[in-house]
Amino acid sequence: MANRHLARSVVLQTLFEWDTTHAPDTEANAILARNITEFGGDDVDSPFMDGLLKGVLAKKEDIDLVIEKAAPEWPLERIAPIDRNILRLGLYELLFADRSQVPAKVAINEAIELAKTFGGDSSGRFVNGVLGAVYKELGEPGKDEQGNRKNGKVRYEDMPLQKLGGAVVYSKHEGQIYLALVHDVFGHWTLSKGKIGDNPAIEHETDEEGTVREIHEEMGIDIVIEEKIGENEYVASHPERGKYRKHVTYFLARAEFEPLVLQQGKGGLDDAKWFRLQDILDLNFYDDMLPIVTAAVQKLLDNSSTHAR
Repeated sequence: MANRHLARSVVLQTLFEWDTTHAPDTEANAILARNITEFGGDDVDSPFMDGLLKGVLAKKEDIDLVIEKAAPEWPLERIAPIDRNILRLGLYELLFADRSQVPAKVAINEAIELAKTFGGDSSGRFVNGVLGAVYKELGEPGKDEQGNRKNGKVRYEDMPLQKLGGAVVYSKHEGQIYLALVHDVFGHWTLSKGKIGDNPAIEHETDEEGTVREIHEEMGIDIVIEEKIGENEYVASHPERGKYRKHVTYFLARAEFEPLVLQQGKGGLDDAKWFRLQDILDLNFYDDMLPIVTAAVQKLLDNSSTHAR
């Protein structure tokens, strides 16, 4: 609604002033009150603005970490102050706001409109790319994309294709089956994966070769691929290159039970751990990962039952 759009504009101006003047958080409310008086108009939603400002400031460290992890090519200090605070505002609503009140598409579209109004010539495209990449790649891959393909300027089948390989990595230790999982900055456990064809030493890298290399680079362990377990394809977005398809082939792979060492600076990831098979039921997975993990777990349980006979 227009009232909410105006409210976001006033909060953005407040964040911009707070950021560029290096004002303490305790002064942010006073800046907001002044901006409401000057720009808010008669039909103003003060409670919404107050909650939005407090929310962004409370989650600032988490939000900035998301930006740094998900867009390492854009250090915070290199992002224009207005764009930086539009991203903070948009990411707060995208990641932490009540989805029933602020759907993801609304959060992204509102941020883009703010960028077009207050930012530079490329701000709208930049904000769209960053928020889209965060949501599609790390938040909920492929969600609502089916409906968007028909209306987008680039047809789905014409988008550039990037191949990735991932694995459900397991190990047997002291009579237990363990899975190696990585954790992202949004609080989800997921499967390690990476780009196929990134090894300049191999001219035509296969999915299996690329997956073995990427798992080693990401978690510091060597794996032996046993079989293909599933596939997943979704649309991602880059701030400069635009939309492209990511096709991931997942394998079931065996490894020695040894410490996992997550590569520093790996976009969007902050941890890697081994979990006993019976403990993964309590973990927070993305919906699109559940069929892959479930298929792998069933395969492992079937194999265990066969060997026990």
